[in-house]
Amino acid sequence: MTTPERLAQSTTPGATLLHRREVTETGIVHLGLGNFHRAHQAVHTAAALQAEDGPWGILGVASRSAAVADALRAQDLRYSVLEISPEGSRVAVPAVHTGVLVAAQDREAVVDAVAGARIVTLTVTEHGYTIDPRTGSLALDHPGVRADLAGGAPQTTLGQIVRGLQRRLRAGGAPITVMSCDNLVENGTTTARLVGEFVAALPEPERAELEPYLAHVAFPNSMVDRIVPATTDAYRAEAARLLGVWDEVPVPAEPFSMWAIEDDFAAGRPAWERGGARFTTDVAGYELLKLRLLNGTHSLIAYLGALAGCDTIPQSSARSAIRAAANAVLREDYLPTVPVPADVDLEEYVAQLFTRWSNTALGHRTRQVGSDGSVKLAQRVPEPALHHLAAGRMPHGLALTVAAYLCCIAPPTGFDAGSHAAAMSDPARERLARLAGRPTAEFVAAALDTGLLGTELAAHDGFRARVAELVDLLVRHGADAAARELTHTQEAA
Repeated sequence: MTTPERLAQSTTPGATLLHRREVTETGIVHLGLGNFHRAHQAVHTAAALQAEDGPWGILGVASRSAAVADALRAQDLRYSVLEISPEGSRVAVPAVHTGVLVAAQDREAVVDAVAGARIVTLTVTEHGYTIDPRTGSLALDHPGVRADLAGGAPQTTLGQIVRGLQRRLRAGGAPITVMSCDNLVENGTTTARLVGEFVAALPEPERAELEPYLAHVAFPNSMVDRIVPATTDAYRAEAARLLGVWDEVPVPAEPFSMWAIEDDFAAGRPAWERGGARFTTDVAGYELLKLRLLNGTHSLIAYLGALAGCDTIPQSSARSAIRAAANAVLREDYLPTVPVPADVDLEEYVAQLFTRWSNTALGHRTRQVGSDGSVKLAQRVPEPALHHLAAGRMPHGLALTVAAYLCCIAPPTGFDAGSHAAAMSDPARERLARLAGRPTAEFVAAALDTGLLGTELAAHDGFRARVAELVDLLVRHGADAAARELTHTQEAA
């Protein structure tokens, strides 16, 4: 298409419209206008509104980059979701957004939006919560947090939420709901705690003003699950082929999508259950099921795959040694620490995971899954590792996950981790790289002492020694050899 017509309200000939009525009223403000939100919460909300109308249009807020926001404005706030599987592709248009903002460009407008919302939802990644990895508490020494506590237009997610709630309170507004949709353990409870810690750090008059109000704000827990790769030109071309028009910002996604939510809302909600979501009193079980079995295992596949030269997750999981290692860490290290929800068929769920990781048509990249590991692994590894160590068992798969991560992000001197590992972004890369020239045992101890996985696991001599052994194995013999060693160790235990 040399001069393509842009996707807009009147030009969706090849798409399924998930919501056909015009959405004019904003009820939800979403912080984090990335691919995941647009392929998950927006899709479930559009399907809910198609089944049962309501004032639940979404104002999307991008953090820094204006690229997606500008493209959506040019397309009447329309975009497509490209569902991809080996059986073929299909495209849908959620059509549920009422506006977009870029926080870095208009911070006050974001505060106003939060103040006017009924529900604020978040997909800002684990990194966006400004958590101190050593303590798990709000990082009060973070420059953005310090600036937000001092006043002025907020820079951080927590600052945007608290200043929005403050503005709403002063305008006489009733409490609302703040719902995290990120991969945090007890994400609603965690968000409530961090917001409370932010408020507690404010000057006394503001703290006294906000704390009683905050007690009535709802923070439901939720679990979200869908594999959503980054958009590429190949996906744009495929969307254009199916749509018949050009979409600058299509979102590729797997067909699978799950959303489990605690039904605790202060100011109403969409009929998300009619849009495919599950309301449950056991969100914690779903969270751990996903955070450990899916996300934790996914990380090991990504790091081992990148070190083996694999560009994508399907290429990684197709290697027999890596696939066996993934099965071992899932079943031996993660599964014993997960209270599986009663309505989940475990064997069917695990089989489905490996099918999803093998979706060659989607081609989720190892560099994307492996990025931000310093934040992700802190949510996934310490608790199950400590569970096993307390029982006198070494969690070899978790130790291999940490070792492979370190080899990707801070390769030991003289070791080439490969281009896929080098392309992973991580806030701890520079800090860890400064330690990588030391002897392996010293390097691992120093890396863990940075607070990478908290203080308790860092102090465990046996775990540190096992990670160091596996770093040496990866460096000398490669990812497949380390993966095979894991499965042999597990079988012999």
